[in-house]
This record gives sequence, structure tokens and C-alpha cells, in this order.
Amino acid sequence: MTLLADIGGCVQFFLQSMDVLIRKGVNRHEVFMQVWRVTVQSLPTTAMAGFFVGAIMTVQFAMQVEAYGAMGYLGGLSTSATIRQVGPLLIAFMLSGKVGAFTAAELGTMRVTEQIDAIRCLGANPFQELILPRMIAIILSSFALLAAGLLMSVFGGVLLAIGFAGINADEYFRHIPTIVKLPSIATGIFKCLVYAIVLAAICTYKGFTASGGARGVGRAVVETAVATMVALVAADWATSLIAETVLNVLISQLGAGSIETAVNA
Repeated sequence: MTLLADIGGCVQFFLQSMDVLIRKGVNRHEVFMQVWRVTVQSLPTTAMAGFFVGAIMTVQFAMQVEAYGAMGYLGGLSTSATIRQVGPLLIAFMLSGKVGAFTAAELGTMRVTEQIDAIRCLGANPFQELILPRMIAIILSSFALLAAGLLMSVFGGVLLAIGFAGINADEYFRHIPTIVKLPSIATGIFKCLVYAIVLAAICTYKGFTASGGARGVGRAVVETAVATMVALVAADWATSLIAETVLNVLISQLGAGSIETAVNA
């Protein structure tokens, strides 16, 4: 019952936030400040993680394609897998560990010290001033961090391809445009958006509903870390299923060769 109550409460909290966003808007200056904070705070770890993910993917694919004499496709396969699967989930985990826990602790502290109640007493809406700027910042920063992480993953993949697989950079980049199609990029963007919404809703909800002083704030941070990890894994399964279903429908209706044309249209 506690799990169902938490899920229901989080969904209701998110819908309430969207209702405030539509009816009253948001503090844009605070959104900009939060985007800057989240992006700067997470960029070094995201870039470093992206570099090593690209290197790992290159090593793993090199072992498989070498047996078929298809080393020229190494760059395309590694980049496609990173965009479709590993990249968005990696960014979500990075944000969960740093920004998610920080946001829950920050809002939880405001709650137990009655700063949120004080904002209400001053006539301001806490959703406009606190919740929505953090939600929007996490979503917007996810896309910026995804782009940075992917660039670093390609860089790490190239270095490992040269040093480990013995192919040059031209050969690594040659087949990336032929394998990384628009459906791959759309899948990565779709997953990144879903993960960011899940993370933003959970961490702000846990922080906003914290109670019980310092112990309650600590409990909210721990619950945020656990809940986001479980929710992101479940979201990965659901988004993968949706993406594959949509792709299969397009293939059955239009044929594999027409997928790109259909998506562009």
C-alpha cells in the first residue's frame, strides 16, 4: 500500500505542477539559474562517464565484429547503441546520483524549516518559485548533458578503436551516418525525456513532502535514490518496448527501406 500510495502521490504531484505551469506560468529567471546549476554541476561527471562508456562499447563490439571481418562498422554500431540505450540511461543515473539527491535534500530542508510555508504566507506559489524551476531545469539539462555525453563517448570510442582495434579515425567515422539513422536519434531523445520527467517528479515530490526534521530529510534523500533507480529501470523497459513496437509497426506498414522517409515525413 505504501508503494502504491507513493506512486499515486507522485503522479498527482506532477499533474498539479503541470496545472500550475499552464495556468500561472513559472519564474523564468529561477529556471535559468537552475539550468545553469544543474548543467555545470553534472557536466564533468557526465563527460567522464560518457568517455568510458564509448570506450567500453567499442571494446565490446570490436570483439564481435572482428570475427565477421566487419571492423569498418565498429564506429556506427558503437555510436548507435550509445544513442539508443546506454546514453540516455547513463545521463539519468548521473543526474539521479547528484542532482536528484541534492534537490530532495534542498526542498526537504526548506519544508522542515518552514521556508515553504513562509513563501505561501508572502503570497507566492511554491510550485512556481521552487518546484517547476527545478523540474524544468532537470528536463532541459538532460538534453544538454546527453549531447555532451554522446560527444565524449564518440571521442572515447575513437581512441579505443585506434589503440585497441587498430583502425583509424576515418574508418571509425565512415559508417556512423549509415547506421545512426533518425529513428535511433528519436529513440534516444524520447528515452531522455521520459527519464528526466521521472527523475524530476520523484526528487521534487520526495523533498516537498519531507517531514520529521533532519532525520526526515535524510530519509527523503535515501528514498529518492532508491525510488529513482527502480523507476528508471522500469522506464527503460517500458520505453524500449514502446520504441520497438513503433519501429516494428513502421517496418510492417512501410518496409524497412522506407522507415527513414516515413519519419522524415
